[in-house]
Amino acid sequence: MEYPPPPYRIKMVEPIRLLDAQSRLSRMKEAHWNLFNLNAQDIYLDFLTDSGTGAMTQEQWAAMMTGDESYANARSFRRFESAVREFTGLPEVIPTHQGRAAENILLPSVLGEGKYVVSNQSFDTTVGHILFNGKEPMDIVIDEGLDPSTDYPFKGNMNLEKLRGALEGENVALVTLVLTNNAGGGQPVSIENIQRVSEITKEYGIPFFLDIARIVENSYFVQQRELPEMSIRDIVRRTCQLADGVWMSAKKDAYVNIGGFIALKDKEGADRMRERLVLFEGFPSYGGLAGRDLEAIATGLEQVISDERIVEHRIKQVEYLHSKLSEIGVPLVKPPGGHAIFIDAKSMLPHIPPEEFPGQALACQLYIEGGIRSVEIGSLMFGREENGKFVPANMELVRLAIPRRVYEQGHFDYVVAIMKRLLEKKDEIRGMRIVKEPELLRHFTCTLDVIE
Repeated sequence: MEYPPPPYRIKMVEPIRLLDAQSRLSRMKEAHWNLFNLNAQDIYLDFLTDSGTGAMTQEQWAAMMTGDESYANARSFRRFESAVREFTGLPEVIPTHQGRAAENILLPSVLGEGKYVVSNQSFDTTVGHILFNGKEPMDIVIDEGLDPSTDYPFKGNMNLEKLRGALEGENVALVTLVLTNNAGGGQPVSIENIQRVSEITKEYGIPFFLDIARIVENSYFVQQRELPEMSIRDIVRRTCQLADGVWMSAKKDAYVNIGGFIALKDKEGADRMRERLVLFEGFPSYGGLAGRDLEAIATGLEQVISDERIVEHRIKQVEYLHSKLSEIGVPLVKPPGGHAIFIDAKSMLPHIPPEEFPGQALACQLYIEGGIRSVEIGSLMFGREENGKFVPANMELVRLAIPRRVYEQGHFDYVVAIMKRLLEKKDEIRGMRIVKEPELLRHFTCTLDVIE
């Protein structure tokens, strides 16, 4: 496909450098084969995450200069509160410094007596908070969502039959949906599916919350594939109002470098969360954020739903890279998702078993070959031991998350050239083993080595 023309022009640039091949290998060894341990200045193209790594608009930077840094009930909070209410249609607004901070405030406040937190596919920090609070994650995405090769349009949908079966057991503490489904390839969830989950949870009296970090991207897909007559603004609001509440890492679809929030319908529940907020984040009107951050988030939320070209261009960038990688034979999760390219490492490296982390092996080689940082979404992130037996993740993926308004066509064409070289030597890539790991969220800080 043709590269989409950007709905912006570049006003400021940041230099980047490409280390020579031997230096890249040395840096990888020094990082103990964990890409999170690499220094940013040693990376040429950084696709580790799209969280907080995008470029803000001139209006966002200008708004930061007007930030009111008063400790309590600052003018900037009131603008932020108004923007979140307009964005979600929900009355109770609680600021937090990012998405996982919102999880730390939200989850202990809404978890019921049951054992499981049911989701389409909870992502890493959500899983960590679920386990930390003594519950267990239960992912029940539809079968199509576990097959990288199918082009089903809403692969992030929850399996409604399995949901009802889980709730019949009366052992569910909370139901959530992740929009879009990051762990499953950035795949969207349909409004119809969200509506049905809402109806079923109400029937059983179980709280229902949405992770809306990428709700604007999800709403774009809903508009294109389900509700073409509706604006993205209206789809976002309709989506949020189907749940008891939402939480958002604003570092994604609000196009800021830091920030997040919780929004919900219930004032009594919100007040309980505000008590916890004071303990962990700060006063309820700033929640760990400076006034200037609140201004940037408010402006970002307003812009992204008022100009649909913003999200359209972003998704077209993903489609462009997806199409070019497909042309050279890279196995990918299909169809292209909203925020990233997901390489099917299990298909590309069939000689490496899941317990040797093929996704991590491929991600490390991608850096060594071309200075490109990505992240494994597979058995290193989601695999586990059960009764002394290794249980792999459902899929072995490598995610190239595209920062918003940062890279352009030449960068993506470079990725394609590097992947073409890796395809030619894929049989030489070896598996990996963990040397040291923490109890939770091991992929962030564990050390690894290549299996000789």
